[in-house]
Amino acid sequence: MRTTLTAILCAALLALSTHASAGLLDKEITFTEPEVQAALARNTKTEMRYPGLIAATLREPPAIRLGVPEGRAGIGAKMDIALLGNPPIPVEVKGNAGIRYDDQAKAFYLDNPTADSVESIALPREYEANIRRAVTQLLKAYFRDKPVYVLREDASLQEATVRRLLKSVRIEPGKVVATLSPF
Repeated sequence: MRTTLTAILCAALLALSTHASAGLLDKEITFTEPEVQAALARNTKTEMRYPGLIAATLREPPAIRLGVPEGRAGIGAKMDIALLGNPPIPVEVKGNAGIRYDDQAKAFYLDNPTADSVESIALPREYEANIRRAVTQLLKAYFRDKPVYVLREDASLQEATVRRLLKSVRIEPGKVVATLSPF
């Protein structure tokens, strides 16, 4: 009788775990695209420099689209780029980034951003590849110390748990999902 009850309980638990996106004892917390945008809007740094060659000024915080492209964060930014002391050129930057969790800061950051395109009617075509590489470096510097979500000291029970047990983090359309696990 006891063996049958144990077998039924195990079968039920296995059936439940195959339908959930997280494992049996895993929990998930999420934060959304508007929360990421709000965090970026609070940051005041708007100018980035690539020593001696280029200065870029963000006209507004970059727009982030979580899950576009799939599994990444899409970045859209309007910048003014000044080359070697010339007057600034307005450009539109499109790129993407991953996500990472920094355990010491207890915060999530956009990771390894890449400028996929830099477009402007005033930018000579022969400079686009070099500008795209420089803008990628500027984006990396910009996002390096700007958390998009910070776990609070007075956090919910789930957030307090993630501080110790983060298993994985992924980007889905419109949100970031952090999976917590006791193992």
